[in-house]
Amino acid sequence: MKEKAYYEEVNRANEIKLRNLIGELPPFCKQFFISLEATTSSRTRIAYAYDIGCFFNFIHDENPKYSKMKVQDFPLSLLDELTPMDIDEYVSYLRLYEKDGKERTNEERGQKRKLAALRTFYNYFFRNELIDTNPASKIELPKTPEKNIVRLDVDEVAILLDQVESGEDLTEKQKKYHEKTKARDLALLMLMLGTGIRVSECVGLDITDVDFKNNGIKIHRKGGKEVIVYFGDEVRDALLDYLEERKLIIAEPGSTNALFLSLQNKRIGVRTVENLVKKYTKNVTPLKNITPHKLRSTYGTTLYRETGDIYLVADVLGHSDVNTTRKHYAEQADDRRRSAAKAVNLRKI
Repeated sequence: MKEKAYYEEVNRANEIKLRNLIGELPPFCKQFFISLEATTSSRTRIAYAYDIGCFFNFIHDENPKYSKMKVQDFPLSLLDELTPMDIDEYVSYLRLYEKDGKERTNEERGQKRKLAALRTFYNYFFRNELIDTNPASKIELPKTPEKNIVRLDVDEVAILLDQVESGEDLTEKQKKYHEKTKARDLALLMLMLGTGIRVSECVGLDITDVDFKNNGIKIHRKGGKEVIVYFGDEVRDALLDYLEERKLIIAEPGSTNALFLSLQNKRIGVRTVENLVKKYTKNVTPLKNITPHKLRSTYGTTLYRETGDIYLVADVLGHSDVNTTRKHYAEQADDRRRSAAKAVNLRKI
């Protein structure tokens, strides 16, 4: 029996999760999610479902008219009953509320994302003339401070890779497993640092996705698009060393073609990679919270500094909008311009 591709399994699991979440919402929401299918991934629609669900929970908790009704019984007409003041109250509610006996909070970014989801939701029904008002469109999105790009410096990358090879600074418990995972960990980290692929793209790699003739890997981007990403000789050497060990491992059913395996001989998971990165980087740079996404930022920053080509960086990282790339990486050019001001001393001319 042919082994199902990793991304197919993930999409299937996401679709099941999405259907369950939509089932907890009013029936009129279903058509909204159908309208998103052509332009969004299942993961994005899941995020929308959580955010829209939060909005209806607010209505249930704070609006006396609907507090005795099940959310699934809410009518479409309630969207027309709400005013911009109600939406403002919702944003305030998001700062601190209780769900399933636990306190939940949202900083400005969380508030902005949930309000943006609600605006998209309202826009769909208003555009299709299913409602007469659109109060969400009258509320400005909360301003959020620009996040600094957290990344590893060149010397920190070198120290990190040296530590993976040596196992220094690991706990005694971690050292017991280090020899068993060293080749895998080095290949995985070098691949992420050397290509900028997402952690989900990394764990989804199969052995047959690696092409050593052209130094490339076939990955599945968001939305299911297949692309080839290329790597350098250092990454090639680390992958070849790891594959010598990988050939000797009998993987569990369903993971026989997986490139990176866990200690249980199953396809490695996203959480395992996150813990792996944290384990090795916490001593290298204790003041920086390095995640797999920060390795991606490290690659993007390095590539932009070396090439100055923002379109190349956007293409390699798989950004659909170059403005996203420019927003995050073009500030590096500004760093260089600022250094020019210090390079000239007028009294010495």
